[in-house]
Amino acid sequence: VQLVESGGGLVQPGGSLRLSCAASGFTFSRYVMRWYRQAPGKERELVAFIISTGDSINVADSVKGRFTGSRDNAKNTVYLQMNRLKPEDTAVYYCNVQVQGTNYWGKGTLVTVSA
Repeated sequence: VQLVESGGGLVQPGGSLRLSCAASGFTFSRYVMRWYRQAPGKERELVAFIISTGDSINVADSVKGRFTGSRDNAKNTVYLQMNRLKPEDTAVYYCNVQVQGTNYWGKGTLVTVSA
């Protein structure tokens, strides 16, 4: 199983970014995909999970109405569209999947929201 995130960077408050996570090594369409983030000095938190049909459920109250997860099963890729970004969204964002009881993580992509 391999997960590779991309799309992070520096963005001004109020801006948008779209993160991608390319997956391989498992039957992508069958599994729930998750986005987590970890801000400096804080624990990793679940942001959203995207079920096989592509429906996204935001778990973190702080991102509801601003972040939307999606997936393209044909491309084995999951996305996180982030709008109206705030400085407190600054974090490393990770893609995650649980396959046969094992958690797999990408290396993460850094999002910095700053003026």
